[in-house]
Amino acid sequence: MDSIRHPYLEVFVYQEAKEGNHECGDTYFTFMNDQYFLCAIADGLGNGPIARQSSEIIPMILAEYHHETIDELLLRSNELMMHKRGAAVAIVKVDFAAKTIEYSCVGNIKFYMTRRDDEKMIYPLPVMGYLSGRPQKLRTQKYIYKPGDLFLLHSDGVVMNNPKESMRKSSGAFDLHQTLIHTIEHGDDATFIAGSLLQ
Repeated sequence: MDSIRHPYLEVFVYQEAKEGNHECGDTYFTFMNDQYFLCAIADGLGNGPIARQSSEIIPMILAEYHHETIDELLLRSNELMMHKRGAAVAIVKVDFAAKTIEYSCVGNIKFYMTRRDDEKMIYPLPVMGYLSGRPQKLRTQKYIYKPGDLFLLHSDGVVMNNPKESMRKSSGAFDLHQTLIHTIEHGDDATFIAGSLLQ
């Protein structure tokens, strides 16, 4: 389990490979400094090493260009997908000074955010398709957050029957992480990033 514990946020990551595979076709990335937190999940088409060849482009790009906008990062990643299988990709960026969280996705990686002071759950719809080198339409969305808000980013290998209830019952990111490990259906490539926004 990878984790980040900081006065601004706590993040816990889980990943497992499809049963019978030594390599997971998903990759993930996290980065944090005093200005922002950036994370991403990439789900390569298929599974195993062939899928990973596509998905591992994302952490490579984000490690070098994490200061850029989400749209710029997705477009850079898309350019390198030419002649590869392709990947579903989602990126989340938290700006600590502005108290905003941004999300953009091409493909079936889901993002949820719950607020501590009301019953609403934010669930923006991703752009359908996947990064493949072809021109892409992007739809980055931005939300204001408050201390105590909780977010979850996960690949399609994480099956949740009732994400709102799971998040509402969780006291924080670690609690949500533990809940999901015990409730998700194991056996497929699966990755999730659970985060608590603390201030």
